[in-house]
Amino acid sequence: MILAIDIGNTNIVIGCFEGHNIKFTERLSTDHKATELEYAILFKNVLEIYSITPKELDGGIISSVVPSLTNVIKQAMGKLSDSRILVIGPGIKTGLSILTDNPAQLGADLVVDAVACINEYPLPAAIFDMGTATTISVVDSSKSYLGTVIMPGIEVSLNSLVGGTSQLPKISLEAPKNIIGKNTVDSMKSGIIFSTAASIDGMIEKLEEEMGQPLTVIATGGLAGTVIPYCKRKIILDDELLLKGLAVIYYKNI
Repeated sequence: MILAIDIGNTNIVIGCFEGHNIKFTERLSTDHKATELEYAILFKNVLEIYSITPKELDGGIISSVVPSLTNVIKQAMGKLSDSRILVIGPGIKTGLSILTDNPAQLGADLVVDAVACINEYPLPAAIFDMGTATTISVVDSSKSYLGTVIMPGIEVSLNSLVGGTSQLPKISLEAPKNIIGKNTVDSMKSGIIFSTAASIDGMIEKLEEEMGQPLTVIATGGLAGTVIPYCKRKIILDDELLLKGLAVIYYKNI
């Protein structure tokens, strides 16, 4: 069984897979001050919830966009098991052809998402990863990574709105019954949820115009399920996309 961890700015995704069978996926809050021991305890507790012992782990793989935490998490995983731990980065085989100006700048999570997409879905494709930022990755029919769009994430936009005004309250991220809000909270919910959904629909249209062909569209990330149901376009919601990509990459490198 392989322990897979994706380190994001807001959340850490932890999961296990055996072969390409995903056992579970969970999210933890990213704590930039936590020690490797504290993370080891967290990971051990999550494994115990699913009745998995560290002795069952045959290896591990890490994807990270938080360099300061990468080694901390790797050492934490090492406290649970002395098996081999891979980190997405230079020297790791992905099978992905990256056609950006500087491939080394491409985030590990976007690489992993694209690898999963190539193995799971028809191409060309666009992948919306909705986390701290909302990123759109485009993969063409020849399995090449063409480039990325980066937009503010939902929570970033909401926090900016609340922080920049004196009378708007903090709200939960859920859609109101109507687009036209009758009170401040519903008005804000409408603005955040429905405008994001409309933006996603609009970006898909723009991408297809530029590509000159229809795209398979996949959405993933912690906030995707909040917005995608309100989009007009056909979008595949895949919460396990990143874990699937980590599994593919792990088996390419053993």
